[in-house]
Amino acid sequence: MKSPAEPFVWFRGNVVPQSEAHVSPQDQGFSVGDGVFETLKTYKGKPFSLMRHWNRLVNSCQKINVQTPTFIAFKDMIEQTITANHLEDADARVRVTVTSGAGTLGAPRGAVEPTVVCTAAQVVERGDAERVVIVPWTRNERSALAGVKSISYGENVIALNHARTHGAGEPVFANTAGHLCEGATTNVFLVHQGSLHTPPLSSGCLPGITRERVLELCHEHRIPVFEDNLPVSSLREAEEAFLTSSIREIHPISHVDDIPLSLCPGPKSLQLRGLFRKLISAHTDP
Repeated sequence: MKSPAEPFVWFRGNVVPQSEAHVSPQDQGFSVGDGVFETLKTYKGKPFSLMRHWNRLVNSCQKINVQTPTFIAFKDMIEQTITANHLEDADARVRVTVTSGAGTLGAPRGAVEPTVVCTAAQVVERGDAERVVIVPWTRNERSALAGVKSISYGENVIALNHARTHGAGEPVFANTAGHLCEGATTNVFLVHQGSLHTPPLSSGCLPGITRERVLELCHEHRIPVFEDNLPVSSLREAEEAFLTSSIREIHPISHVDDIPLSLCPGPKSLQLRGLFRKLISAHTDP
């Protein structure tokens, strides 16, 4: 597979070399983090769960009151970016970012079109399992951005750096009530006293697309699963646990705060990972 010397991006209606995609210094995404994004995965060039990702983008844009690209535009920009970067036969990570566009020297928005950018790169494979740490900061389940995939990412960057300095690949947050919420880039599932649990959306966690698909697989295959509030400490005491995201898919957790889980991967992780990969196979087969 041939890769271009310089990545190409879809920027305001055209595919251009990355070096030619210039955002105004007054773009609200750059100046105040006023924007949202979607990250999805393609398998052999085909986007997975495309409509679900667009629906979540619509929801995020509506919550911050920014115009959403149409589904056709969303699909076309992804396909054009994949083709321009010669990723038609690869598993790729695709990101679509929408900001409120150029504004004034401050928080007020200008009466302008949103800035829309699409980027793509080949997926970097991760290890068989992940170590996580519970961070000392919380998610605010009552935040105006709760459930929004916002580009205001400072909290996540600090938490990710904290995790890496503690030998882990993903930080995990509690919410203000002390309940397990989510990872910086993931949702969390755990087996507690023999039952599978995940935080409810009311905890403030992002409505993950892979989380949604896993819940559907559980219901379809009669695997009991509970969306309920558990103390964040329950993750340390879990028999097994796993992270979910579009890029990670279903990724077992090996350690929580340097405490090894007794099962990694555990039977629920293996069962659901197998079912999820069947979904992917059905999607990618001709």
